[in-house]
Amino acid sequence: MARRTTSLEVRRTERLTPHMIRVVAGGEQLSAFPETPYTDRYVKILFPRPGVRYPEPFDMDVIRAEFPREQWPAMRTYTVRALDHAAGELTIDFVHHGDVGLAGPWAAAARPGDVLRLAGPGGAYAPDAGADWHLMVGDESALPAIGAACERVPDGVPVVAVLEVADAAEQQQLRCPGALRTIWLHRRRDALDQLLDAVRGLEFPPGRVHAFVHGEAGFVRGVRRHLVDERGVPRELLSVSGYWRRGVDEDGWQAEKAAERAAAPGR
Repeated sequence: MARRTTSLEVRRTERLTPHMIRVVAGGEQLSAFPETPYTDRYVKILFPRPGVRYPEPFDMDVIRAEFPREQWPAMRTYTVRALDHAAGELTIDFVHHGDVGLAGPWAAAARPGDVLRLAGPGGAYAPDAGADWHLMVGDESALPAIGAACERVPDGVPVVAVLEVADAAEQQQLRCPGALRTIWLHRRRDALDQLLDAVRGLEFPPGRVHAFVHGEAGFVRGVRRHLVDERGVPRELLSVSGYWRRGVDEDGWQAEKAAERAAAPGR
């Protein structure tokens, strides 16, 4: 069954850091956007193809049935940073690197009243309230989900967040009722494995860990192997996902993941 499409209007934007833009949207349709228990709550943002006029009311089922595939809206996956039904607001944070890509330039140009269409939400992770401590590892693409997860950790529970960003200007203040220790790493071309190296060098707190490892696919795979093979963390206590792969756009990355799933044993 296709996910429902929600059409919202931009209310305001805010540049959190030189390369992170927050977009806050609302509108009548937000009231039907479902609450979920997940902090990695993600949506597919729908971007119209240039020169293509879509039917109103906007309906992806109609578009898929009546339009050629090359005219379907482009989709980009983003985490819902916050959802406040009382205020009628949904917040998404976008990484912006100039004119590169699709979603970042859209966010940089967004103004109040602009339309934001999204499908979803999905999700599968929230911090386990029964865990003794939490490990969160990611880059800029995972910061919104990690920020949302930190806010859900119970009071006083230890959290170790290992985060890679471009430089000190990209660091954000994370709110967390738990006992948060943040390790910020600044990206270096000669140290592509520094996230993995930082996790390897950690002295783990005692007890059962619940780990969230998301971001660029290369480091995600390395950290997962380290946690499972060297630290003995049970797979069911890991939330692991490659959001993107270096040198590949989202369309290419999604195609790679689909091919990997199709080739997996038992399929």
